[in-house]
Amino acid sequence: MAVTEEECSTTATKLQSTSSSSSSSTFPADNNNLHFLAKCVLKPSVVLQVAYGHFRSPSSSDIVFAKETSIELVIIADDGIVQSISEQAVFGTIKDIAVVPWNQNWKSENSSQMIEKDILVVVSDSGKLSFLTFCNEMHRFFPLTHVQLSTPGNSRHQLGRMLAVDSSGCFVAVSAYDEKVALFSLLMSDGHEIIDKRICYPTENEGESSGTIWSMCFISKGSNKLINEHNPILAIVLNRRGELLNELLLLGWNIKEDSISVISQYIEDGPLAHTIVEVPHSYGFAFLFRSGDALLMDLRDAQNPICVNRTSLTFLPPSIEEPNDDEDSYKLQDVDDEGLFTVAACALLELRDYDPMNIDAEEESPKQTTKYMCSWSWETGVEKNPRMVFCLDSGEFFIVDILLDSDGPKVNLSECVYKSQPCKALLWVEWGFIAAIVEMGDGMVLKFEDDQLLFNSSIQNIAPISDVYVLGNHDEKHDQLFACCGVAPEGSLRIIRNGISVEKLLKTSPIYHGVTGTWTIKMGIKDSYHSFLILSFVEETRVLAVGVSFTDVTESVGFLPNVCTLACGLVADGLIVQIHQNGVRLCLPTLTAHSKGVPLLHPVNTSWVPENVSISLGAVQHDLIIVSTSNPCFLSVLKVRFLATYQYEMYEVHRLTFQHELSCISIRTITQKDIEYHTNLANNGFCIGYTFVIGTHKPSVEVLSFTDDQGIKILASGVISLTNTMGTAISGCVPQDARLVLVDQLYVLSGLRNGMLLRFEWPSTGSATSCSSQMALDGQSTDLQLIASRRIGITPVFLVPLSDSLDSDIIVLSDRPWLLHTARHSLSYTSISFQPSTHATPVCSVDCPQGILFVADNSLHLMEMVHTKRLNVQKFHLGGTPRKVLFHSESKLLIVMRTEMINDKCSSDICCVDPLSGTVVSSYKLIGGEIGKTMELIKVANEEYVVVGTSLSSGPGIMPSGEAESTKGRLLVLCLDHVQNSDSGSMTFASKAGSSCQRTSPLREIGGYSMEQMSNSSLCSSPDEDNSCDGVRLEESEAWALRVAYYTTWPGMVLAICPYLDRYFLASTGNAFYVCGIRCENLLHSQRVRRYAVGRTRFMITSLTTYFTRIAVSDCRDGVLFYTYHEDSRKLEQVYCDPSQRLVADCLLMNIDTAIVSDRKGGIAVLSCSDRSEENTSPERNLTLNCTYYMGEIAMSIKKGSFIYKLPADDVLRGYEGFHGNFDSLHSNIVASTLLGSIITFIPIGREEYELLEAVQGRLALHPLTAPVLGNDHSEFRNRENPVGVPKILDGDMLAQFLELTSLQQDAVLSLPLTTLKPGSKLPLPVPVNRVVQLLERIHYALN
Repeated sequence: MAVTEEECSTTATKLQSTSSSSSSSTFPADNNNLHFLAKCVLKPSVVLQVAYGHFRSPSSSDIVFAKETSIELVIIADDGIVQSISEQAVFGTIKDIAVVPWNQNWKSENSSQMIEKDILVVVSDSGKLSFLTFCNEMHRFFPLTHVQLSTPGNSRHQLGRMLAVDSSGCFVAVSAYDEKVALFSLLMSDGHEIIDKRICYPTENEGESSGTIWSMCFISKGSNKLINEHNPILAIVLNRRGELLNELLLLGWNIKEDSISVISQYIEDGPLAHTIVEVPHSYGFAFLFRSGDALLMDLRDAQNPICVNRTSLTFLPPSIEEPNDDEDSYKLQDVDDEGLFTVAACALLELRDYDPMNIDAEEESPKQTTKYMCSWSWETGVEKNPRMVFCLDSGEFFIVDILLDSDGPKVNLSECVYKSQPCKALLWVEWGFIAAIVEMGDGMVLKFEDDQLLFNSSIQNIAPISDVYVLGNHDEKHDQLFACCGVAPEGSLRIIRNGISVEKLLKTSPIYHGVTGTWTIKMGIKDSYHSFLILSFVEETRVLAVGVSFTDVTESVGFLPNVCTLACGLVADGLIVQIHQNGVRLCLPTLTAHSKGVPLLHPVNTSWVPENVSISLGAVQHDLIIVSTSNPCFLSVLKVRFLATYQYEMYEVHRLTFQHELSCISIRTITQKDIEYHTNLANNGFCIGYTFVIGTHKPSVEVLSFTDDQGIKILASGVISLTNTMGTAISGCVPQDARLVLVDQLYVLSGLRNGMLLRFEWPSTGSATSCSSQMALDGQSTDLQLIASRRIGITPVFLVPLSDSLDSDIIVLSDRPWLLHTARHSLSYTSISFQPSTHATPVCSVDCPQGILFVADNSLHLMEMVHTKRLNVQKFHLGGTPRKVLFHSESKLLIVMRTEMINDKCSSDICCVDPLSGTVVSSYKLIGGEIGKTMELIKVANEEYVVVGTSLSSGPGIMPSGEAESTKGRLLVLCLDHVQNSDSGSMTFASKAGSSCQRTSPLREIGGYSMEQMSNSSLCSSPDEDNSCDGVRLEESEAWALRVAYYTTWPGMVLAICPYLDRYFLASTGNAFYVCGIRCENLLHSQRVRRYAVGRTRFMITSLTTYFTRIAVSDCRDGVLFYTYHEDSRKLEQVYCDPSQRLVADCLLMNIDTAIVSDRKGGIAVLSCSDRSEENTSPERNLTLNCTYYMGEIAMSIKKGSFIYKLPADDVLRGYEGFHGNFDSLHSNIVASTLLGSIITFIPIGREEYELLEAVQGRLALHPLTAPVLGNDHSEFRNRENPVGVPKILDGDMLAQFLELTSLQQDAVLSLPLTTLKPGSKLPLPVPVNRVVQLLERIHYALN
């Protein structure tokens, strides 16, 4: 029934002139000083292009995922799991990528680092053709050269849409959308920069283009021809304007005559041709894929192309499973006015040839009866009889074998070998693995075995994200996002956390108080698994056997239980050493403790005790024991000697006196293999034997070596002297831990007691190298160079290697746990998704081969690093398309709106999900044909309701003019009731949607309610994927059910709902929005919705948001409009309007005067009022555009989150003179989620910090180490689609690169002059490095 507009009660409370304390803004009151920093905390997950090559080394097997605004380098490990190696923002938009294989004809003395490594070539919106090589030292791609193709942008008439590379690596072709292509010959030699020659078609004399290029590839003519003897042939699938069929066009480039011409044209009646693919190593054959069939073309005679084989794709061999009638339902997306993300997602993810901002798109036509190839890949490393895997739009996979012999080529097509969703890209790599990329769902890694494809693992993809809810998890000290991801049939609810994912396996009771150290020990040197876990307390030591259950075996091992263990370890097979304050104890465990123990009733022990001194530190390595004392300060080296059966003796072999007391010791063994593989070891004085790193109270770190013949020798030392921004020495710089790391280079890592992390390296530039090497060979100590320093907390920093190898990653413990990537340049670390811990040690057992034991809150936590997850994301498969997610605090349930439901009579429902178990505990189903559009939690007095807006009409709701179509919708008010289970095990529900009351068991679906269990099994997810969650828990005894309290039909789709003033809510239909209230009509507490006021815009309203008394309305043309509701006169008044037309995607009011808006062109804008005086002024006053930021991605959801903008160290630094900044308050940051699967946060910062970082950003954008890798003008890219002169939001991704640089590189960046200054601005003062690092550390710390 319709609702009439009624007057508000005469006793209604009038608005207060001032804001209440509960609604006070956490943002700056002065809108003119609003400054933000944007940081992408989760890069895009959708993969648009893939490439395979040898980028890191000639032997590496690397995969590049191009994700429009970022590049990720991954590998597929031996177990078939995709592991991320490196990911970087490109500060531009990638259009296509390809691989230029290393060419043996390339010769250059300046390309020693590129020898036999493949080159990644990219076209982007920079208008340049970029050649990239991977730098192992910096762990990222760097440009070799850029070739200007066109002006920056995305014009369809300019070159830069599609790439093709000759199989020999000699030629590259670049096309535009229209019939325009450029060919380049590549030649790398001294005096040449990759590009040798270039030519364009059509030439300027031949006029404008007359068609659209759909596909292209080179046709190889032979394997041994040099570049100057090879005239390339380019095959192009071309659609000429006005023609129904596409033609195959062959272009020939005569290099000697520097001319290009059409060799031949091929067109055949039948299906539409769309893709041309060269058959590798065939030298003249190519597949021409058409809609419904595939033609094998013989192009050896380019002037006479002929078809030698035709394969039908419509009547293929039977599938491996019966087709599902609903399998293609996801293709017919719900193109509506609120859910416009579908159109934009298709445009972004499929890169279709239409305007992605066309919000007036018609519905797609019914599904085709013919099948076409949508992705393909050739088998890697096969030269004879190539084999291809391809996927059809039906999701069916087939294998094609090409037999090349003297009788002509033969094509053998397999039966369907796998069935899933259609794939956007396929990549067949080594070991039979195939990476299958899905557009809007998880991809797959498939294994080709026994002529079948088998699912191996998933490739996570959370795009598109349609909605998020930010929930703070106070137990884990970090936030988590609940996100609606994907589309039907692979829609899912994802729980997104920052940092590296860990799987929690075991947690003990909080009985382990005062832990001072943890170690794991093997029983044999070559054992694969650990045998014992040693826990040291202040006055106690306990030894636990590693296994299914940790049992106490202290007595059977032989350790002294009543002392504090300083260090322990395995000195030889079966011999375990305990170092304590009074001496060193050698133990032989019994059979009771371990199967390899001695067959005695009691363990065998022997001790070594120093004379009249106490031991302060110790370390154990195979055949070697090291202890140190504090007064006097000396270091003793002990060895073990065999006397008789079960009898051993420890004796001192060397002693070295130090001037300063030692603070830490770590010891490693250098083998012959290490010396041979790493030549810099020998150059720096290392030899086969023992190397240990010590920290001293000087303070300093020193590297020493020990051999039986030479004793102890000091190889290198580094003095620790750190100052703050005022030049004052930083106290507490004594090393707490120090480790030797050897990856591609040798360096020393040290954690200090004041919470700082340092990296020292051997001199490696210019004459310092030869001088350092000569000093090492002469037996002199080398001075280590401090490369980088970072503050990660205020508590001592402990370093815990994940394995015994010198190149293993290291867990860094301080205020919180981090994982330090040892192979990275400078200091690169990522937070671990776990609470602060005091100690940690790796645990390797049969049941848990990659376990880590953390000590936190007096409990032991056995965890496992989940390296199989590139994203710290947990998936609950929902089915359908999730549109909206809310959190109900009382029930601790997630409320999710689903549309496009599969295999269900209704197309939409509202369900309640337990975020811990993934169970749908209650569901309200909408009536048949009704589509859910929006949903919001509305609190009125002490009651909380779920208000839902729907559409009862099919088809688009917006006219081409932007006005609303004539449609209908419903407004529903649902209650989430806490239902008590009766003795009979039944509950009573009332459903107005079905206009009946029914009595049912809670486990059966009746009316509008159902119980279901979420499953993680899907076409693109592993069946053993964990569905546990550390979020809020639903008690087993509680039962919650959705009940409809009221519903009514409205004249239009209800597209937007939001709460207002704690007693109203706003709802929109078409170009009208209403101020509504929920009132009880009688003693039975039946609810009714009343409309009190109405406001209208010119075009259809897409979003509503409020902050206290302010109302922000967004329509599909005019942008954002500010309104005020006068409660006494029951009128809505427009008080501000958007200064420009804007296609709003989402809007959020940050305070009463400021709104942050995302648009459908990939931009973010901050709009604000000039002042708060609204009397006697024109309603057509424009909002002020404060600052803008171009993301290159469409943010469909903007939410407010929390951001603690301080380090624990700030409390310490506050006492320093000259330390500025207020970091006490809890700021409200903005969290934006995009269609590409990104999570971007916008952080408010002060004016002084903004000016400092703006100067740093300008220099980073120019320096070769940090400039945009695709050649974009950074300022132009971030200001795209925005007016000139508007202040910019700082780019946190650009600034984050500063922390990846060494200290010398940071100085070099800040010494660069700024090429542009604002009019009237003063010359910039020198930027202090320490201050920049300190500020960026705080941001990095908080975001992780």
